[in-house]
Amino acid sequence: MRTPPAMALDPLYLPQADLLFDPAFLSATEAEELLVVLTTKVVWEQRNIRIFGQEMPQPRLTAWYGDPAARYTYSGLTWNPLPWPQPLLTLRQRVEAATQTSFNSALLNYYRDGRDSMGWHADHEPELGTAPTIASLSLGATRRFRLRPKAGLAHSPLGVELPSGSLLLMRAPTQQHWQHALPKTARSVGPRLNLTFRWVGPRP
Repeated sequence: MRTPPAMALDPLYLPQADLLFDPAFLSATEAEELLVVLTTKVVWEQRNIRIFGQEMPQPRLTAWYGDPAARYTYSGLTWNPLPWPQPLLTLRQRVEAATQTSFNSALLNYYRDGRDSMGWHADHEPELGTAPTIASLSLGATRRFRLRPKAGLAHSPLGVELPSGSLLLMRAPTQQHWQHALPKTARSVGPRLNLTFRWVGPRP
């Protein structure tokens, strides 16, 4: 990988949010190489979640990597971190340098095709603290990332195309006032890998 650049993310303007975006954080070659390495080397899981009283498999594959103490619980699932493989550790260090933020863990979501998705949610679990910063790196097929305001905030939803190699930084107070999702699509799209770097502390 090339030497980490100075912070070059541009703002996306939303009320009660702090979003920065670089559509070409990684070169096309770097993104393609990382997609192949990570999709084949990562220990993927497809766990069951409960929705409206029914248990069903998550509509994507997932993995959790991090420092030894970075234990994380969301949607009723608890994740104990796998140790960082070198490509992921190098990528974490590069994201930290570009965003001037420390991260001790990464949630990886693998969307195999347009039928895989992520529902509406905000990343506000207790382990993330009261003002979380989350760096979201996309590899593979371009998908539309959606944001919508929580109750009490009058603003139109926003859609952002996330191409391969792009980096989206979500800082406080974004999670307090906005939800986000990656909807299903009927378009024919290839696989997409999303890595969200975050700092996880002990659960209060």
